[in-house]
Amino acid sequence: MTDATRPELPDHLSIDPRSPHHVAAVFEHDIGIRFNGKERFDVEEYCVSEGWVKVPHGKALDRKGKPLLIKIKGTVEAYYR
Repeated sequence: MTDATRPELPDHLSIDPRSPHHVAAVFEHDIGIRFNGKERFDVEEYCVSEGWVKVPHGKALDRKGKPLLIKIKGTVEAYYR
């Protein structure tokens, strides 16, 4: 695929389809997240301009059965693989 067929990566993106920050067209392609220089594979949500990612906290679940997320601040870079 070429870069012309891929949508531009948003500043704030979530994998949860119920979130207002979910963009389904982006998830048709393979996305990578680099946080503080290391590639992360467990990111549920990110914001590049504010510099944070949300990742699951161990095996803890919230009352709806979804993973309990914690926000970690640092340098965020999103890219297509």
